[in-house]
Amino acid sequence: MVLLSKSVSALRRFRSRAVSYEGSSYSLSSCKAGGGSLDHYTTCAKLSEDPLKESSPSDMLVDSFGRLHTYLRISLTERCNLRCQYCMPAEGVELTPSSHLLSQNEIVSLANLFVTSGVNKIRLTGGEPTIRKDIEDICLQLSSLKGLKTLAMTTNGITLARKLPKLKEFGLNSINISLDTLVPAKFEFLTRRKGHEKVLESINAAVDLGYNPVKVNCVVMRGVNDDEICGVNDDEICDFVELTRSRPINVRFIEFMPFDGNVWNVKKLVPYYEMLDKVVAKYQGLQRIQDHPSETAKNYRIDGHHGTVSFITSMTEHFCAGCNRLRLLADGNFKVCLFGPAEVSLRDPLRAGAEEDELREIISAAVKRKKAAHAGMLDIAKTANRPMIHIGG
Repeated sequence: MVLLSKSVSALRRFRSRAVSYEGSSYSLSSCKAGGGSLDHYTTCAKLSEDPLKESSPSDMLVDSFGRLHTYLRISLTERCNLRCQYCMPAEGVELTPSSHLLSQNEIVSLANLFVTSGVNKIRLTGGEPTIRKDIEDICLQLSSLKGLKTLAMTTNGITLARKLPKLKEFGLNSINISLDTLVPAKFEFLTRRKGHEKVLESINAAVDLGYNPVKVNCVVMRGVNDDEICGVNDDEICDFVELTRSRPINVRFIEFMPFDGNVWNVKKLVPYYEMLDKVVAKYQGLQRIQDHPSETAKNYRIDGHHGTVSFITSMTEHFCAGCNRLRLLADGNFKVCLFGPAEVSLRDPLRAGAEEDELREIISAAVKRKKAAHAGMLDIAKTANRPMIHIGG
């Protein structure tokens, strides 16, 4: 870890970094796992001199820039019990008919296809995944897939506290809880619903059940949770940092991102360097943690704090070079980039009786079309894409 200087003036500008994949830091090396028949792939520090063989089962997860995608995010539903401003428009969204959404068996079948091809982490998203009635069965079946190491979930926490003990028993081993304010009045403004205490209860329940860390996602928006609103003059960034003092909580500050219907404006964006400045100004001994090459967050530890603080800088410092994520939407569409509009249906060929090899070809072709990096934030804001609740958080 490197001690962070109190001066972070070098970060005081938006940086648009061109991503070069020549001499990429990713490589693919294989080894037989536990005597099984499937190759297990790992990312390494140097580009392998031996190209990946076409016959390799994980070739479908490798894009044209050599990035191996081992992380699949599955949206279980488009429905939600909140109406967060950055996720959907005030009037709501048109929901996909239930008959067009993936069934439990279809979710598990497609997940198994990805896991047997090299995916080792699955995150369940929504909408709100916990409102799905078969969520426990889905967790049990997915956690039983051979080769899956991490089964995670991102949730708003409204109904999580009472369901979490069973979900943990059924294999859910990582949890992210979304909370954008510690002030109840702001919560109701941001989500257009009540429920602040229920979210705090869920965070406490996750800590008590031994999740370590409990990740708390906080989208920071200028004029909302960084200064006065609802009559409360309260910059909350450092209040959130205090959650990490004595508990294994990882607070993740997320830059406000543009999606259809969320009325994104660059003036609402609080950039990473500005958030970091506020933390540095108050806390001594802030240290940068060595991040994994595919990490989406810039992670920090504060002397004397049990937990950690992270910043997800999608808008000002993208991390496309190390992207290892793919998305399966609730309607069965497959998406290779959060900010890219391109999608391809896996539901339709699956229901038409496509064999696994046919599905692999569809997935592989989509992965190979993935671009080196997403567009800049102003271009993203002008590009047609789905609301976040359709894509999955």
